[in-house]
Amino acid sequence: MRILFIHGFASSGAYKAADALRILCRPCEVLAPDVPIEPHEALAMLTRHCRDFRPDVVVGLSLGGFWAQKLRGLPKVLINPDLHVSTFLRTRLGTNAYLSPRKDGATTFEVTAAQCDAYRELELTEYDNLDPEEIGRTTGLFATHDELIHCHDVFEAHYLGRAYWYPGTHLPNFGALRRHIVPHIVRLAATMPTVM
Repeated sequence: MRILFIHGFASSGAYKAADALRILCRPCEVLAPDVPIEPHEALAMLTRHCRDFRPDVVVGLSLGGFWAQKLRGLPKVLINPDLHVSTFLRTRLGTNAYLSPRKDGATTFEVTAAQCDAYRELELTEYDNLDPEEIGRTTGLFATHDELIHCHDVFEAHYLGRAYWYPGTHLPNFGALRRHIVPHIVRLAATMPTVM
């Protein structure tokens, strides 16, 4: 099985959840690129990754969940997805520090009002082309004690019956991944073919 893991805000492909998936989903391959903050660059890069590497399932955490749900035709698990990215980013305008190492060595990045506007434009088409098959390829997992993002209700409104709660906080630990998240990943990859 090949997994494309998409990290969250201020993170990187080196985030510990990617390594946890490598352990818990053995012998799978986990692709975990460093995603740019510029939204159009990020979407283009992730679309290329899907075309070139053909993952069996996409796993997106937080901001990564926003990106994952944009990748139509692929089985996907969204973990605490931020479906209102532009609103969240407006609280982070200016210089921000990366919380995990980036391959290019960058330690900080800028969030600008123009980027927030570009995310808002992408949000306007967030739920376009959702047919029953696409809804069936998408699972949303939501922490009962998420201290940061609260998008369960909006997800459930568009992906009826595809949202599940798990005990935990916004960033799932190894135990939550093992007990509550990986079973959804494995099941979805096994039952939903990619149709890109």
